[in-house]
Amino acid sequence: MIKVAPSILSADYVNLQRDIEMVEKGGAEYLHIDVMDGTFVPSISYGPGFVKAIRKVSNLFLDVHLMVEKPGHLIQDFADAGADLIGIHVEATQHIHGDIQTINNAGMKSEVVINPGTPVSAILPILHMVDQVLVMTVNPGFGGQKFLPETVAKIAELNQLKADKGYTYDIEIDGGVNADTVVACYEAGATVAVAGSYVFNDANPVAKINALKTATK
Repeated sequence: MIKVAPSILSADYVNLQRDIEMVEKGGAEYLHIDVMDGTFVPSISYGPGFVKAIRKVSNLFLDVHLMVEKPGHLIQDFADAGADLIGIHVEATQHIHGDIQTINNAGMKSEVVINPGTPVSAILPILHMVDQVLVMTVNPGFGGQKFLPETVAKIAELNQLKADKGYTYDIEIDGGVNADTVVACYEAGATVAVAGSYVFNDANPVAKINALKTATK
């Protein structure tokens, strides 16, 4: 059964604590927090202060996804804010090895992220260092996009590498996730599913969390 990480990008910010408490009680394991700088992706979201505020009201695992250029200088700030995991894009840094080391040394779990156009081969040198790999199943920056089925092959490739090399990383998917698209991803090896609009844009978010879990039993 897949672990569910609702993305607060689609939550009601005026009633954010309510929404967080609802998905926590509804069986979500993670809370996905998209940090966007307006450069690496066109949108702008929030910073470490937002994570610090969420940490005060939730015991959920805080999965912080940095969609920013040169993420290295932000790692300690998010560690201090209470992040449990930081994910960085291999496309956004010239120092992916060093940045992953920084995350690990700060006491957080580390994640490397690859966009739909980036091959798995781009992250082979650091797979032994990470706790999670995030496969973007849409192009990053906007919620509500349509799932890209060609990304399933990358999930399967990562899962095979995990088995062959004895790695222990989770494989997370993000983008266009629903009870239909999650099935092929789970069968290919995905273990964590980010879902934003699918969960929070529904009148019953908890039912959507349950639907993702039921689809992957």
